[in-house]
Amino acid sequence: MNPPLSIISLTILIGAGQGLFLALFAGQCYALASFVPSQPPAFYAVGSALAVLLLVSGLGAAFFHLGRPERAWRTAMRWRSSWLSREVLLLPLVIVLVAAFGLDHGTGTIRPYFVLGDWFVVDSTLLIGLGATLAILALFVSTAMIYAGLPFPQEWCSPLTVANFTLLGLSSGFLLATAYAVWLDNELVDFYGLWSVVFTTSALLTRLAALRRNDRLRPRSTLQSAIGVRHQVLVQVAQGATGGSFNTREFLHGRRPATLRLVRHAFLVLVFLVPILLMAAAYLTRSASLPIVACACQLLGLGAERWYFFAAARHPQNLYYQRVA
Repeated sequence: MNPPLSIISLTILIGAGQGLFLALFAGQCYALASFVPSQPPAFYAVGSALAVLLLVSGLGAAFFHLGRPERAWRTAMRWRSSWLSREVLLLPLVIVLVAAFGLDHGTGTIRPYFVLGDWFVVDSTLLIGLGATLAILALFVSTAMIYAGLPFPQEWCSPLTVANFTLLGLSSGFLLATAYAVWLDNELVDFYGLWSVVFTTSALLTRLAALRRNDRLRPRSTLQSAIGVRHQVLVQVAQGATGGSFNTREFLHGRRPATLRLVRHAFLVLVFLVPILLMAAAYLTRSASLPIVACACQLLGLGAERWYFFAAARHPQNLYYQRVA
């Protein structure tokens, strides 16, 4: 497959925005249970604004992939059967809920509703945050199922795709929350840093499992089945045209296998190994800059990871459209 920059940006930005909000809301819930220190409302308000910025930027990036942006509303019409339609509906809902969460903290309009036991106060931010969390989890699944639900690219058609999209979003979001806490000199740095390492390690394990699975795949289609000819010896010498076509532009990335291997090694280092090592070093040295460097390295590596995710998918149509005459 030949991934456009808009789709790569979309998945990275909304994943980080979703993970960042989940980190903020987890911090609030832990604070309510007195496991971590409570934070001022401005901490959650500014963090939510950053999450909204990432989500809106991702939504904006998606429009660059549309041939007719004025017809974008039609993508939401088939929500009963299309994961893409569900994603299109869930993303604005998540943006609204995250913005409402931030505004509730920022404007000081938090209203307590009832108390569980003698200490757990349920207020408006908690209910909004819970609704946003459920919507975000549904959005993770919907985004991943756009690809995992396709039977033709075998590399995508696996539950590991859903696990990877979710865990990579959580990893990038919690690492971004760590950098945010470091920037504010906040006392939740260790809390977010620990969970960022947990999610990054989990994402590494599932990504390695997916790579191992994909390396062992045997193509279901052959050149014979692609064109309906049963002869034992077939050699493709032309695609039927003297120039490029939609099929070659959209489904063939044109890179050599050595390039794919290089990108694969690069994202494994930048997305997983470097952030884990930098976060461990930051914990030991109490460095205020290493978490920010780790976050920047991971975001850079996610671009390579997402490109590889799309480029490594072998669509059966490429058996026919292999080269120009």
